[in-house]
Amino acid sequence: MGQIALPLGINPGSQPRRIVVGNANAGVVEAFARTDSWPFRTAILFGPPRSGKSLLAHWFVEQGHGEAVDDADRMDETELFHRWNRAQQAGHALLLTASAVAGEGEGGAGGWQIALPDLASRLGAALRLDIAAPDDAMMAELIAAHAEARGLAIGEDGPRYLALRAERSHLAIERLVATIDRLSLERKQAPGQAIWREALEVLSGIS
Repeated sequence: MGQIALPLGINPGSQPRRIVVGNANAGVVEAFARTDSWPFRTAILFGPPRSGKSLLAHWFVEQGHGEAVDDADRMDETELFHRWNRAQQAGHALLLTASAVAGEGEGGAGGWQIALPDLASRLGAALRLDIAAPDDAMMAELIAAHAEARGLAIGEDGPRYLALRAERSHLAIERLVATIDRLSLERKQAPGQAIWREALEVLSGIS
């Protein structure tokens, strides 16, 4: 799947009004069209911070694919179990988003520790979907989308220039565009190459 954009009917915060689909999430979008093949019609979408899990969950519901629970790993387990049961009874596909790895008991570092045995067994059987790191092409598209959401004009060359030099993560892209926006306002200058370089230098000091 090439670089495409899925329109959203909402714009939560400063997030882009479109979802960029590329190497990192194409498999996720393709799986949304095959909910009948999901075990118990349930899938869990994992991904790093700011990787678009919430946006994809909103789009999943907007398109009528089923129901979604965002940040399911932070939800009360009994409530989540009831939500799973209601979706089963209604025959609806259920998409959960989480930042952790689902499992029962102790689990690994950063794992989703599910104490409720019935919930752990059901989610353990769910389809796992993962958002990976973006490649250069998707990085450029994401930079353009974040700039567009902020009304920031960085031209056609900006996204490509920045994508080749920025940290390869969704969170880093968001921080980079926000820093360019801030520097542009502080300098009262259009965000050209000098500001792009300065933003990259500023962020290189962030651990």
